[in-house]
Amino acid sequence: MNTPSNQLFDIYFTQPAMRAIFSDAGRVQGMLDFEAALARAEARVGLIPASAVAPIEAACSAERYDFAALALAIATAGNSAIPLVKALGRQVAAQSAEAERYVHLGATSQDAMDSGLVLQLRAAVELLESDLATLAGQLADQAERHADVPLAGRTWLQHATPVTLGMKIAGWLGAITRHRQRLAELKPRLLILQFGGASGSLAALGEQAWPVAEALAGELGLNLPEQPWHTQRDRLVEFASLLGMIAGSLGKLGRDLSLLMQTEAGEVFEPAAPGKGGSSTMPHKRNPVGAAVLIGAATRAPGLVATMLAAMPQEHERSLGLWHAEWETLPELCCLVSGALQQALLLVPGLEVDAERMRANLDLTRGLVLAEAVSIALAQRIGRDAAHHLVEQCCKQAVKEGVHLRAVLGANAEAAAELSAVELDRLLDPAHYLGQARRWVARALAEHHALSR
Repeated sequence: MNTPSNQLFDIYFTQPAMRAIFSDAGRVQGMLDFEAALARAEARVGLIPASAVAPIEAACSAERYDFAALALAIATAGNSAIPLVKALGRQVAAQSAEAERYVHLGATSQDAMDSGLVLQLRAAVELLESDLATLAGQLADQAERHADVPLAGRTWLQHATPVTLGMKIAGWLGAITRHRQRLAELKPRLLILQFGGASGSLAALGEQAWPVAEALAGELGLNLPEQPWHTQRDRLVEFASLLGMIAGSLGKLGRDLSLLMQTEAGEVFEPAAPGKGGSSTMPHKRNPVGAAVLIGAATRAPGLVATMLAAMPQEHERSLGLWHAEWETLPELCCLVSGALQQALLLVPGLEVDAERMRANLDLTRGLVLAEAVSIALAQRIGRDAAHHLVEQCCKQAVKEGVHLRAVLGANAEAAAELSAVELDRLLDPAHYLGQARRWVARALAEHHALSR
């Protein structure tokens, strides 16, 4: 009999390594790591006998537990720690009845669940950091490679003035660099112990509470907060918000790339691969299937972030329902962003660039994309308003007659009186109207390299 599953889309939308972190085994192991560390910490300060540690540690392996049974028990218990701690106690008691007395001593369910989650998030952050650094390096290579390749800038989806492909890619790179900085900045706030006992006061541990908390933080390699954060969820929401921003920036990359791949543009393409981007009925199709994941993630992420935000006003010292709303939301957000990153890592190094098509597209409007350049030059001689009006009229004439703007300007007495043929040729050459494009690329690369040292 097949076990029901929901894996058809996982490889497309999720990184397997990230899904493993937030699998049932990953969740259970995170809580068990907390329980083992708690026993070690309490033994270190003399609260429990040292002999109790080994039996507890031996039982803190996720593979020893029946996840299906835990799932059924959670439906009655209301959280995952209650049935797990009971099962842990049984495992320990089978080895040492004495050690079983010290399982979970002084802790509460949310301590195990939140600290276990933080341990999972630490592994997730390591994956994200690695992938973001790799993606940044790929973007830096592409931005440098195409720093001087002109293409039409587009505003409101219409041709504007020329930019360069390197400048566009540098924009993608800059966002990733800032996200890497943000991730590094929030790690000390995110990777933090949860340990407060029943209502946050750790009263059950008496005078040993603070030494145990310090020892437990050390055992887990986590920072010790100023106080327990059972219902103060800003740290998790800050991380969720950053994940949402990363998804949005990757979605921007995917949106730009999919538009550049459109038949009418045909300037930059996802790397080709056998069977990639085809259609079930149209043999000629080459669909941007990687970009679709980036856009899809950017579309889904805001709702998940909104759930985390909505779950913030939690009641008193322990929440009813709002905490529960986080359990699947934050892991799903991690998995979603990781999947988008995997697609970006496949796309960026193999981008296929058609520079000739870019140049041809720059000429689609027969010189109109350089109208600003001509207007600026004329403004220095006949004034801004007069120059704008003159060039505007010439543009309208070029469109009406279906001719190049250069021909209209050359035949216009007022324009010809101010601008020589050589000047007009230069003004209407996209390569001479790229402004600070190369500087922007250089600055993005410098920021990237400074962070990557």
